Amino acid sequence: MGEQPGFMGLGAYEVDVYYETIKRQIYSIQKKLRKIRKKRSLHRARRLELGFSSISLAGYTNAGKSSLFATLTREQVPIDNALFTTLSTTTRLIDLYGRKVLLTDTVGFIDSLPLTLIEAFHSTLEETIFSDLILLVVDVSEPIQEIERKLTCCLDTIHKIGAPGLPIVTALNKIDLISEEELEKRMEALKELAPNPVPISALYGTNLDTLKYELRKQLKNYVQVSLSLPMNSETMSFVSWLFNNTNVYTVKYEGGRVTLVFEAVPWFADKVCGQVKRMNGSFNKIVVRSD
Repeated sequence: MGEQPGFMGLGAYEVDVYYETIKRQIYSIQKKLRKIRKKRSLHRARRLELGFSSISLAGYTNAGKSSLFATLTREQVPIDNALFTTLSTTTRLIDLYGRKVLLTDTVGFIDSLPLTLIEAFHSTLEETIFSDLILLVVDVSEPIQEIERKLTCCLDTIHKIGAPGLPIVTALNKIDLISEEELEKRMEALKELAPNPVPISALYGTNLDTLKYELRKQLKNYVQVSLSLPMNSETMSFVSWLFNNTNVYTVKYEGGRVTLVFEAVPWFADKVCGQVKRMNGSFNKIVVRSD
């Protein structure tokens, strides 16, 4: 019989060449990963310049994260049953009953992540660490033992990446595939495991209003500021900037002044107040939101 192809049929020289080729490929992949992480770091820094809270959309693979992201943002991202459909993060601005927040779609979690994928996944999963809240999506149509296993995997992953203290809202997705009786049984079984559970159907938009209300309720780190500025070109540019970077509730132009009420995360509100003082304006009060 002739020599079989493959690694065992290679001579010493061929093995060295093969080894060096693999080494170069690994180095090239690592270099690309470093570039991706640097790019995401820049994007994250840009998001931090905005006065909005951020929500990370997380969950076990195939739980319906991308479907929910598309529904909440009214935009389409790749939706597929294949593993790792969402390999890059996508961030969009969404509205929660008048409060704008940033929603980021992340890669799906899996059990026993291979060592070769840990770095690639970390560059995506680290997005979760820098958010203000985690929206955890669970496929509630699966058998209860499978739901518990995957939910435990997700919660363990959140803990391992350094985000255990963040508030979590659990979207129990795909309720359209089970009966009300089955849903009640699953919710009873998961009440000690799933943080702030809300049953939904991302496909049909069922209970999304309830989900958005729960997300808003959990985001309590906002302040509201009322300010007044003299009317000039710099003020108009500043007001336009506030509309793009905060939740502006009211704005009035009278008596040569602009009076405006906006809402933002605390550190951003402080930054704005400093700018207002520099522009010879005044801010009346800052109220911590507790709704």
